[in-house]
Amino acid sequence: MYNIAVIPGDGIGREVMDACINVLNSLDIDFNFTYGEAGDECLEKNGEALPDETIELAKNADACLFGAAGETAADVIVRLRQELNLFANLRPVKSYPNTNALFDNLDFMIVRENTEGMYIAKEEEYTEEGAIARRIITRKAERRIIDYAFQYAKNNNKSKVTGVHKANVLKVTDGLFKEILYEVAKDYEGEIEVEDFYVDATAMYLITRPESFEVIVTTNLFGDILSDEGAGLVGGLGMIPSGNIGEDGALFEPVHGSAPDIAGQGIANPMAMLLSACMMLNYLEEYEAEESLNDAILAVLEEGKTLTPDLGGNASTSEVAEAIINALN
Repeated sequence: MYNIAVIPGDGIGREVMDACINVLNSLDIDFNFTYGEAGDECLEKNGEALPDETIELAKNADACLFGAAGETAADVIVRLRQELNLFANLRPVKSYPNTNALFDNLDFMIVRENTEGMYIAKEEEYTEEGAIARRIITRKAERRIIDYAFQYAKNNNKSKVTGVHKANVLKVTDGLFKEILYEVAKDYEGEIEVEDFYVDATAMYLITRPESFEVIVTTNLFGDILSDEGAGLVGGLGMIPSGNIGEDGALFEPVHGSAPDIAGQGIANPMAMLLSACMMLNYLEEYEAEESLNDAILAVLEEGKTLTPDLGGNASTSEVAEAIINALN
């Protein structure tokens, strides 16, 4: 039995999570789902966006599924990543049929460092006229994430890792990142090719030649921005899952937010949540179930009859889940 912490959060997070749990319950796997609170509604109800009980629930689970948070997203998901030491954020960019993808046959991974960089909440107002934010880059964390990216490439039949930085301007912090990139690359010489680009050039290349990428590894802020750009290539945020991986735990979540403009209407696209569940199955080494769920998702998308409005259809969230369950069976 797998103990799974379930944190639906706010807005459409609850709706896509319900769909996801229904689909997972149709698999021939014994799950024990335990729910925790977090997000805007939790803050209003309990006075805190992420209670200690939810953190402990996530720490003690085999894996965690997270829906979405609203205005408190940074207080919730960033803190969860830090509390659980989830150092690697995996964001696949993959083309699927009938999803308004701008490119066919894209399939690459963005590996983003999760625990430091610009998202460490070290901001302060130093005068009435300005503020300051600190960016922390450490040798230990960057070596860990870069080695993870190379190991991911090796384990998934990828032949190239692209390091993304801004070392021409951020000469100390990103200079360190680039230095470590090539140090780690020596351990994979003859197996995995390495290259590096400035982040602004990478943003352009994602539009002009995205098929050239296999695995991108970068720091926190750059990875956040580039992965959303990648989402635009393959149908939008409703199609992008993510995994947050640590040495002792993992959390899986769709990249999209709580979407208050459509919350409660039952039309949210659950695909990113379901694809996040596929990533969880891979993490749990339930490879057969992962393949079956991926195949069912692909079958529903290829058929094109049961799509939510963002993909040009008129199906509800629950109808998409039902179609995937039928495809599984």
